[in-house]
Amino acid sequence: MDLQLALIICGFLLAAYSTVANDSIQTVGTFLSSNAHRPWWLLWIFISGILCIVLLYGWHTNDGDVAYGRLEKYPFPEDFSWIYVLAPLILLGLTKFGYPVSTTFLILTVFAPKNLGAMLIKSLSGYAVAIIVTFLIVFFVTRALEKKFAATNKEKPPVHWVIFQWFSTAFLWSQWLIQDLANIYVFLPRNLEFHYLILSLVLMICLQGVLLYFRGGKIQKVVLSKTNVTDIRSACIIDLLFGIILFIFKNLSNIPMSTTWVFLGVLAGRELALTLLLKHRGMKGIGKNIGSDAFKAIIGLIISVLIALLLPKLAA
Repeated sequence: MDLQLALIICGFLLAAYSTVANDSIQTVGTFLSSNAHRPWWLLWIFISGILCIVLLYGWHTNDGDVAYGRLEKYPFPEDFSWIYVLAPLILLGLTKFGYPVSTTFLILTVFAPKNLGAMLIKSLSGYAVAIIVTFLIVFFVTRALEKKFAATNKEKPPVHWVIFQWFSTAFLWSQWLIQDLANIYVFLPRNLEFHYLILSLVLMICLQGVLLYFRGGKIQKVVLSKTNVTDIRSACIIDLLFGIILFIFKNLSNIPMSTTWVFLGVLAGRELALTLLLKHRGMKGIGKNIGSDAFKAIIGLIISVLIALLLPKLAA
């Protein structure tokens, strides 16, 4: 095995694990927290099944492009060097300390720094839309439900809510994969041959098994610090809102965006609405909670920009 091939494999493995591990708060965070009583392997089978469907469908319908066109402006490097592997390695380190950073900015900007501006505009727009839409829906539409959920969160939820949560998680997970598979498959040729597709799929399933076995790691604390997220009924609403917003932005353009920022916007809008409705904590407390998440995400953004600017110079 030559050095370039070894770097490609290493980059893919690091990106596959670090991307899902860091973004577990977005897609499977509420799912894990509200299903903590279920065996980890059952959740693994469910999550892996959705991954197989999305990946195989994308490969079949897009002539071997599993990233659903989101890598059109990110050509595969002719000279694959160590600088591309460094980005997911840094992401893995930040995940270890519980920082909900954007994998899109950290990884993709190294491959095409000129696209950073377009990604930033789309991601910040998603953050703003997520806060506003979630706040309005929770405060004016689902307020009665959320109050009921908070008052009965110790009771066993009806079976139909359990079924609904698994469907909403499947929808959200599929939309997240369509957006963020680009962050992983940017390390592989844009049109995969079938045997490479199967090999990459098996590797990703194994890495997800590790993640689910440890129940999401430190990043999970971002979810658990929010109001009543262990309630399956509240988790359904969070997942459905997040999935719909991702679906809308997915159809606006093929420009990759930070799903982390959108997810933090959903949590912030919901937490703000619940604070006003339930009056269970002061505005100072909610401001500190939301501000802490945003501060960590901004740190990740700054690091991303520095990586995009400095790594090409290091390789020169």
